[in-house]
Amino acid sequence: MGHMPHLGELERSVMNILWDAPAPLKVREVLDILGERDLAYTTVMTVLDRLGNKTMVRRERDGRAFRYAPAISRDAATSELLHAALDQAGADRTAALVHFARTVDPAEAQALRAALDEIESRTSS
Repeated sequence: MGHMPHLGELERSVMNILWDAPAPLKVREVLDILGERDLAYTTVMTVLDRLGNKTMVRRERDGRAFRYAPAISRDAATSELLHAALDQAGADRTAALVHFARTVDPAEAQALRAALDEIESRTSS
């Protein structure tokens, strides 16, 4: 599994906008949603191009412009970040996972338990 590249603050903001959007967006639409007056159109265009190079977004032509959409789901991107964090733990991946599991709230622990039970039942069948 390839790991998601590190994203800067503006890249994360743009990805959140794209993940929340019901349809692919043009650069101007992303800029308008960002709502930062001192942010240039070309800056947002560059960020979207970089995200495309990182295979985080895909673009489709719409007349003379492009529309951008996520190429990876928010859940998949978060999973990739968790894998990257575990990779940094080195040989102590299990200890890091156990520590993480001890810090989640009861609802998250239940969701994790249910997911692990589902995986176990699929692999034992």
